[in-house]
Amino acid sequence: MSDKRQRARVQGSWAKPLHKPQQPTAQDVPSSAAGSWKNAPRSFEFHQPADPIREIPVEKVIENAGDYEISQGPSGVSRLRLIPGFLQQEEADWMFSKLLAELPWSQKTNFRMMGDAYDEPRLTCWYGDLPYTYSRSAMQPNTQWHPVLSTLRLAVEQKSGHKFNSLLCNLYRDGKDSIGWHSDNEPSLGPEPIIASLSLGDTRVFSLRKQPLPEDKGDYTYVERIRIPLTHGTLLLMEGCMQVDWQHQVAKEYHDRGPRINLTFRTIYPEPERPSGRFVR
Repeated sequence: MSDKRQRARVQGSWAKPLHKPQQPTAQDVPSSAAGSWKNAPRSFEFHQPADPIREIPVEKVIENAGDYEISQGPSGVSRLRLIPGFLQQEEADWMFSKLLAELPWSQKTNFRMMGDAYDEPRLTCWYGDLPYTYSRSAMQPNTQWHPVLSTLRLAVEQKSGHKFNSLLCNLYRDGKDSIGWHSDNEPSLGPEPIIASLSLGDTRVFSLRKQPLPEDKGDYTYVERIRIPLTHGTLLLMEGCMQVDWQHQVAKEYHDRGPRINLTFRTIYPEPERPSGRFVR
């Protein structure tokens, strides 16, 4: 035997034999494990989702005359009263033309929370013994009521059974003029204010949406919504908790619209006289 082969045999004699893993036989596999995924009884347990599936409510439309309780909750009852044809066509026509031409319309500048100024996308004017402040900008007292406005105030008071000492007039010049989501909840209006809104001119959609639940954290996705087409000569009253539980807007429209005047009668309270309690329904 050569020296090379002799050395290989001597070195190999020191190495341990190679261990080969033994494959399990059928007898080694427990019967319960063999084919357990096929043979084991199957059971499914249904778990209720942590958050229930919610559907977006269908938007409602109010077009017919009547009294509507649109919500009732911890705050109280929110009510609407819709009176189409409050003014006859001919009467509404000449009043619209006169007010459009003779009221002191101007564009108000408002301020956002961070102090940025912006022009309202509509024209306004104010009548009342007291100033009115909203969107961090005040409208000064104006006691020189136009005769047509004085006549309309008396007619609205008789129809509604409420007294009003102030009037905010809005002119939407076309479909691009608008007012965004808001509530008329300024402190000067007192708790649960009553707003009487008279429309003259082209029809615009008055939209409402309910305030979201506290747990929704300001998300309006699942709130109730209502739309009301306000036609020439229509009177709409908002009462109860409307300004607490709901918001409203007149959105921009992307087709031709003629001018529309909206007269919103309301009551303004001087600082010391503002009611501190809730409105008694």
